Amino acid sequence: MIYIGCHLSVTNGYEAMGRKMTEFGGNTFAWFTRNPRGGKSKDIDPDDVRALSELLDKKKFGKLVAHGSYTMNLCSANPDTRKNGLEMLQKDLEKMEAIPDQYYNFHPGSHTGQGADTGIEQIAEGLNKALWPDMHTTVLLETMAGKGSEVGRNFEELKKIIDLVDCNDKLGVCLDTCHVWDAGYDIVNDLEGVIQKFDKIIGLDRLKALHFNDSKNICGAGKDRHEKLGQGMIGMQAMKKIAMHPAFENKPFILETPNEDEGYIQEIATVKSWFND
Repeated sequence: MIYIGCHLSVTNGYEAMGRKMTEFGGNTFAWFTRNPRGGKSKDIDPDDVRALSELLDKKKFGKLVAHGSYTMNLCSANPDTRKNGLEMLQKDLEKMEAIPDQYYNFHPGSHTGQGADTGIEQIAEGLNKALWPDMHTTVLLETMAGKGSEVGRNFEELKKIIDLVDCNDKLGVCLDTCHVWDAGYDIVNDLEGVIQKFDKIIGLDRLKALHFNDSKNICGAGKDRHEKLGQGMIGMQAMKKIAMHPAFENKPFILETPNEDEGYIQEIATVKSWFND
């Protein structure tokens, strides 16, 4: 069995996302807590969230993976950008408590010329202001491809952030297959080695979810360009091997491939078929 789904629009509400994913054949999904390019987040309707929770339980969904805005940058050189990013994070996490025990994933940030060490310290500082001991949401740092001044381009940088956060029992990692490949981790020819490296540096207990994407680029390109499953440089054989690896068992797999609805329905069916052979 696998928990597999894709990003959905929250426009029609939370229960509507759950019903749509059921129609897609999936059993997890992701959504942006606000417009991915910024803007106001959708208000929570308690009845709508209650209906979603009942549906998730009835259909035996896995954990959901909300996604923070791409514009949220906790380590920008611009203090106003950092301030706005922290406010987004705090408001998002407050709203996530309405759907308890789910995941909130975000891109750690771009240091915009300050250097990775400064960026790491600023991200941790923001998380220390936003996380609290009895929160019910697990915050996931996403592995990044290494484009521009992104922080989180390797496992060591993510580990440094985690170690600086007081409530780090509320922190995990979302491993993006396209991103780690583009960052230079050879998950095609050395998947076991990459998993062992993650375990040694961060710990597999921190790995909570995966963004399941092929890549348009060669390994180490540092470009972050997603591709449909089996149509990129990672390839379907390696994607299948990743999905079926015991280290990732029972983790939510979120497709971020360049698809419309029909494409996602097909990819979900393909991934599920691997477990029925």
